[in-house]
Amino acid sequence: MVTDELRQRIAASFDAQGLMSTLGAQLARVADGEVDIELPFAGGLSQQHGFVHAGAITSVVDSACGYAALTRSPPDCGIVTAEFKVNFLRPAIGQRFLARGKVQNAGKLMTVCTGEVLAFNGEDAGKVVALMQATMVNVRQ
Repeated sequence: MVTDELRQRIAASFDAQGLMSTLGAQLARVADGEVDIELPFAGGLSQQHGFVHAGAITSVVDSACGYAALTRSPPDCGIVTAEFKVNFLRPAIGQRFLARGKVQNAGKLMTVCTGEVLAFNGEDAGKVVALMQATMVNVRQ
């Protein structure tokens, strides 16, 4: 269960991330084992073909997975990424993007998460542009 205290802790941690601020990303949803991060399109995030750069897409879905893991970690722990793999399914073309991290298994030390990034144009249903599998590690603070 996600308490108000945990939501505030996640929001404060997210706000302290300089990269998320630089990218223009915003924390959109915090639930038990799931976190969503929104990313609006910006020309400064593009690569040479005009798509959103893989580094920006990877960064937001990594953070979504990390914060999803934090919802299931012990209260005295932070989270760091141990490893991840990303598959890009199509070019990241859209007006906005939604990165969703989801806990698949939370252990005592490690949490395995999956993530996806959806691209939206207008009010469409969104298309999956990237999938992630990640291992997060609990770090005592």
